[in-house]
Amino acid sequence: MTDTSRDDEKVGAPAEPRDATQTDGTAADGRTDGTAADGRTDGTAADGTTTDGGAVEANPGHVGRPQDPENPGPDDETTVGDDADRTDDSTIVAVVVAVGLGLLGPLIALVGGFGIFAVDVVVGGLPLAVNLLLTLLVGQYVAFAGLALAYLAWRGFDRSGIVSYLGVRKPSLIELGLVVAGWVVILVSVMGISLLVQLLGVETAANQSAELAIGNPAIIPLFIAASFLVIGPCEEILYRGVVQGRLRESLPAAPSIIIASAVFAFIHVLALTGGIEGRLTTVAILFFPSLVFGAVYEYTENIVVPSLLHGLHNAVIFTLLYVSITYADEFEELAEMMALVAVF
Repeated sequence: MTDTSRDDEKVGAPAEPRDATQTDGTAADGRTDGTAADGRTDGTAADGTTTDGGAVEANPGHVGRPQDPENPGPDDETTVGDDADRTDDSTIVAVVVAVGLGLLGPLIALVGGFGIFAVDVVVGGLPLAVNLLLTLLVGQYVAFAGLALAYLAWRGFDRSGIVSYLGVRKPSLIELGLVVAGWVVILVSVMGISLLVQLLGVETAANQSAELAIGNPAIIPLFIAASFLVIGPCEEILYRGVVQGRLRESLPAAPSIIIASAVFAFIHVLALTGGIEGRLTTVAILFFPSLVFGAVYEYTENIVVPSLLHGLHNAVIFTLLYVSITYADEFEELAEMMALVAVF
């Protein structure tokens, strides 16, 4: 991760100092003249925090997620047990909350899908494009992005606090380069794993949206646009911004990325077709691009970057699907593979 950090405190609550000074201005060793142990008189401690009861700066080894001041996140260079301010209970709570939010999003989308189906029945059949737009609106903007923003608002973050927590900013040229590099890594790894799965004869499942696109190629341009404007941003806000971000408040980077990626891959069971064995195999394949999304977010602390990467991955798949449909005889196997590796 880069060494940038955001305010390490929950909005509306003052941060508590984590140095050895006491609240009455008396140092732990009895000094009352404001002189630090190493001779500094500028009111700063060795770790950069103030010695006058001021707010503690963000931990430079931490990702920089604003969080509860009573539960600061760990440095990447320390183990979980090394942080005296964090308890096992706080770690358990972070995991339960993060996983719960990750599972709640698809449940909201599923309930919304039933509502759209009911409307479709009542009106005697919605046009395909309208049905798709409603599905994206409810299943992405409401179920994923809406849930993430509602959770952060419930915790007390205002608009600027939410922007800071998620890390919403214009990507730099280097970050745009990471989007391309990340996509190459995803493409090579997923294609390699998919080929291995096919050689082993293991059953896999296809993505419902990809199959819908194959059957209705006229809507593929809509899917391509939605990849960048809807699917990528909404899913990354929830699963990287909030799920992974919540885990990073109590866990180091590696387990946070792994847990968030596992949850993200698992929820795709609902979006797949086929038997349970095929679905689980495909979920295992989708775990790898999710790891890349998480690693890119951890490194950049900018939610726009994994959102663009996610959108690029899906958009390329839809483009290849369109090409494979247009030249069906030459690219029949390509279409089947793209339906397998799509991430939505």
